Parts: sequence; structure tokens; C-alpha cells
Amino acid sequence: ELKMEVIRTLTANNPHIPQDIVRFSFKERAYKLVDDMDQTAIHFTLNGYLVPKDSDEGRRQSIRSSTEAEEAPVEEEKAPEEASAEATEETETKDEEPTGDAEAAGEEKGAQTAEAAEEVEAAKTEEAEGGEEPPPQKVPEKKLANQFNFIERGSATYHHPLREKGYQTDPAPFETFADNVNQWYIYDAYMEELERIEKAKEKEKAKPGAVKKEDKKTGRKISYVEPPHVDSLSRVAKAAKIAERMVNLNTYDDIAQDFKYFEDASDEFRGQEGTLLPLWKFQYEKTKKLAVTAISWNPKYKDLFAVGYGSYDFMKQGQGMLLVYTLKNPSFPEYSFSSGSGVMCLDFHSDHPHLLAVGFYDGNVAIYNLKKPSSQPSYKSSAKSGKHTEPVWQVKWQKDDMDNNSNFFSVSSDGRIVSWTLVKNELVHMDVIKLSADGTTMQGPEGLQLQTFGSGTSFDFHKKIDYLFLVGTEEGKIYKCSKSYSNQFLDVFEAHHMAVDSISWNPFHLKVFISCSSDWTVKIWDHTIKTPMFVYDLGTAVGDVAWSPYSSTVFAAVTIDGQAHVFDLNINKFEPLCTQLVVTRKKNKTTHIQFNPVYPIIAVGDEQGLIVCLKLSPNLRKMPKEKKGQELQKGPEVEIAKLEKLLSLVREPGSKE
Repeated sequence: ELKMEVIRTLTANNPHIPQDIVRFSFKERAYKLVDDMDQTAIHFTLNGYLVPKDSDEGRRQSIRSSTEAEEAPVEEEKAPEEASAEATEETETKDEEPTGDAEAAGEEKGAQTAEAAEEVEAAKTEEAEGGEEPPPQKVPEKKLANQFNFIERGSATYHHPLREKGYQTDPAPFETFADNVNQWYIYDAYMEELERIEKAKEKEKAKPGAVKKEDKKTGRKISYVEPPHVDSLSRVAKAAKIAERMVNLNTYDDIAQDFKYFEDASDEFRGQEGTLLPLWKFQYEKTKKLAVTAISWNPKYKDLFAVGYGSYDFMKQGQGMLLVYTLKNPSFPEYSFSSGSGVMCLDFHSDHPHLLAVGFYDGNVAIYNLKKPSSQPSYKSSAKSGKHTEPVWQVKWQKDDMDNNSNFFSVSSDGRIVSWTLVKNELVHMDVIKLSADGTTMQGPEGLQLQTFGSGTSFDFHKKIDYLFLVGTEEGKIYKCSKSYSNQFLDVFEAHHMAVDSISWNPFHLKVFISCSSDWTVKIWDHTIKTPMFVYDLGTAVGDVAWSPYSSTVFAAVTIDGQAHVFDLNINKFEPLCTQLVVTRKKNKTTHIQFNPVYPIIAVGDEQGLIVCLKLSPNLRKMPKEKKGQELQKGPEVEIAKLEKLLSLVREPGSKE
């Protein structure tokens, strides 16, 4: 397939335009297909304000501007002539009034004014010959204060009025001080009213207004709502994102080729062992100091996955982040959300893949809607709405209730398992069960015996039986619970000696589940039997474990020493087929692992905020061999029978294996 030559011809035709549009031809009196469709695909349009000089509008504007420029100096020349005429009239009236000696003095002054006028005319002629006349300076008009405007009165007082209530250092009498304070009260009231009016106007502008438009055909006025103002950059965002993905595809072309076509041929010489091929690495600048606390693949878009960032260290708590990546763009996340507390868990809704449930270290839960551009969650719990008092370690979406309301469950260290239902745009909580620590009581004041609650660390719901779920605790116990019973457990497993870090039902077999713990072990259980079916000691604390979506006998786990372990019980029931170091830095721990639901890849996260995608080699995803004379059977029934055969060998006490 890789060597096959695929010839593709680039054309200017738009592949998205309809090809079956017909119109009635009056010439042939029949409907005919329209051939000359417009092939233009417009990604971005913006109305400009430039006018070409050669156009009619450009000529009109140039003529208008030139005429205005010519009229301006003529008006300026008229102004000094009128001023000189007024001056001569004033001198004539003054000359007529005085008599005697005053008349002689007036004649001398008249001669002086005549000489000054001649000098002014001579200066004008020189300026006309030498260059243009400088424009006269405009005298600013004096603004008259409005006596009935309290703002003007306050600003026009000779003495600056006092602003603060208790400030009386001014030597002015107390009555003047009281008047000034009253003026400032009035001034503040006016300013508050103006601000309120301006905010109301801004809100009205932001709202889409109804506009009436006249229909040309019917002549009726149709009212429609104008769409809100859209930034010009957001219009071209989709085209820019496609271009960015194309550039990244060229940049990471070698990795894309390995993801699609590469199969490790050396597996044929390794026997049963396999390898993990590193592919993409996802890292964001703002999450380098945060640990990967959760990974979840989108159930609809198989290339999309969400990553939660926070910290497991109690002394290093701070902000958290939620990023959504795609395999098509490893360089930058598709969505990014920041939070005041660390993100500890997340889960995509199976029916509504745009809804993402998130649990935080401070005990809150929230729902993010990826369809909305807001950076804040659409719904979030609070102290009034029943938030947890300790960190939320896991959240899981469930099927909609009888009223078609979306709901999810959460488990926390406070011992509560809470059901959150989205009712009328708010989260409504209901405590499903409280974990009680058996045989552990505390000595309270005055000799009272206080019951302590267990600390839930992980849980998982059965794939077929809706009411059945398992809860792992910090004490190492696993409780089998039911939604119908809130005060008692169906069963209790003494599973581990330390906290149960992860627990998960097998996607094929209805009775089997797996658990891992910080006591170095991974155990596989049958929920009808109290003892584990398989126990694997990995030599160090196990951070996470996950079943594969393609086989009932394949699972993978990560340990805090930076290694990933892949098992296949159908091939080897005692040792992993692959143990590989996936973290190269020292003092770095792997925290979580998840299988992609479709592609043969896994995503591994560490404490430095790095996500690595690795491809499973052919030995790690072997299918059952085809028997002679029989067709190869596939499906969940085959996977169930394969795992049941292994379990039956373990259950039989006389089995040598």
C-alpha cells in the first residue's frame, strides 16, 4: 500500500458544491442540469474603504477636495481686510470727537496709522511674492459657566472643595465645608447615573437587534435578528487551522508514515516478545511543571484525547490545566482551559462527545462544553451544591436517567460517592454511598466514639449491569456496591496492602476486573471469587493499568520507574511480553496509560507534563490463528471464550498449569 502510486490531479473545482441542481429551460420545455456552477470557495471577506482614483467616485472626491482647498485661503484673506476696515472706522469716529489740541494730536495719530497701513500693505506684497501667507491664529472662545449645573459650579469654585468626608484641615468655616461635601455628594450621584446609562447603552449594542427588511417579492416587511459582531480573525480561523495541520503533517511526515504503515519485522526473530515504537510527543509550555493526572480518548473522534494536569504532592498544590490534543497537530493543543485547582480526573460523555466531566483537587466537579468558546466551565459545583471536601480522584459518565438528564458519578477521599445530575442548567447532587472504615473508631471529646469514613481512590461501573460498580480505597480494599443500596456493600475484597490506584472491568468478560496498587502488584479478579485469579509483581509502585479494546487478554501497566509493561494472558500468563522504558529523564515517573479505542497505539503521561504515543508491535496484538477448514472467527464471543478458558484452568485445583 505504501509503494502504490496514487495519482491525484489538483483542480479548481469546489468538491462541496451540489452537482444535482436543475432548472426549467423554457427553450426545451424541460428541467436541465445546471453545468456552470460557481466554484469559488470564500474563506474570508472584509469590506474595504479605499476608492480607486480612476473611478467616478474617486474623481468626484478629488474635485471636491481641490475646491475646498481653494476656498480656504480666500476666506482667510477676507478676515484681515474686514478687521482693518473696522479699525479705520474706529479711528474716524475718534477723530471727530476731540477739538483744539486734541484735533492736532488726532491728525498726528492718523498720519501714524496711515504709515502703519502702508507698511502692512508692503509686507503683504512681499509675502505674496515670497511665499504663502501663514494662517491666522484662532483665538479660543471663553466658555461661560452654567450657573444651574452643579458640576460646573463645583469645578469653578475659587477654593478647591474638599473631597473626603472627615478631612477638615482647611481653615474655612464649617458651613463652607458642609456645602462642599454636599456638592460632592451631588456630583457623585450624577456621575453614577451617567455610568449606569453608558453601561445600559453598551449592553443594548452588544445584543443582536431585530431589523425590518422589505421583501421584494411580497412587499411585506420581514423582521429578522442580526447576528452578533464577529471578529475578522475568527472568520478565517477554520481555514488557518486546516493550513496549520497541513504544515504539521509535512513536518511530522516520518512519524505519520510509521504510524500508518510501519510494522516491526524483527518480531519474527523475538519469539513471543514485542516492542513499543515511540511516535508523537505532546508537551505544552505552561504544563512543564505539572504532572499528567488523567488521560481520556474521545469516543467519537478517535484522534482526539484530553489530558488533565495537576500535582499529586500535597505541598505543591497550585493551578491546573485541561488540554485537548489531536494526533493531527502535535505542536499545539486544540483546546486549553486553566483552573485555580489541579485537575485530577476527567471523562468524555459517550453520547455527547463535546461534554467533558472534570474533578479537581479542591473537591469541586465541573462540566466543560467544547462547543462553547468560553474558557470557564459551563457548570461547576460549589460549597452550597454539595462539593467534596477532599480531592476528587475519578469521575465517570453514566446513562441518562428517566427524564433524559445527563449524569455522572464522582469518588473522593472524603468517602462519598456522589451522583451529579444536570437539571435545568444546574448540577444537582445526591450521595449514593458513604464508605465506612470497618473497625476503626476515633476517640472524640468526652469519651465519644467517632466513626471514620473510608477514602475512595478509584471506581468503575459494570459494562452491562448498570447498578453494579466497584470502589477502590486508600486502605487497599475493594468494595462491590450497588446504586440501590446506600448503607451496605454487596461484597468486600481484601485486595491490596496499599492504596488501590486504578480499577477497571474487562470490556469483554462480564465477571473479570483488574486492579493495581502502590504495593507493586497488578491483580486480576473474578467478582464472584474473593481471591485473585492472577497476581503480577512488577517490582515497584504501579501508577495505572488499562485493558486493551481489541483483546480480552491484553492489558498494559506503567510503574513509577518510567517503564511500561504489556501483557497477553493468551500467550504468556506469567511474564509481560514487553517491558520498555518510556521516560528518559531521571527522577521522572510515569503516571497514566490509555489505549486508543481504534488504532494500535497507547498514550503514556509522566510527572513532567509530557505525553508520549507509542505503537504496539505485531507480537503485542496477535489475533487467534486460523484453523484448517475453518474461517477465522472474530468478535466479543471469541474474546470471552478465550479468557474463560484461561480462568477455568486457574479455577481447577488439579490443573498443573
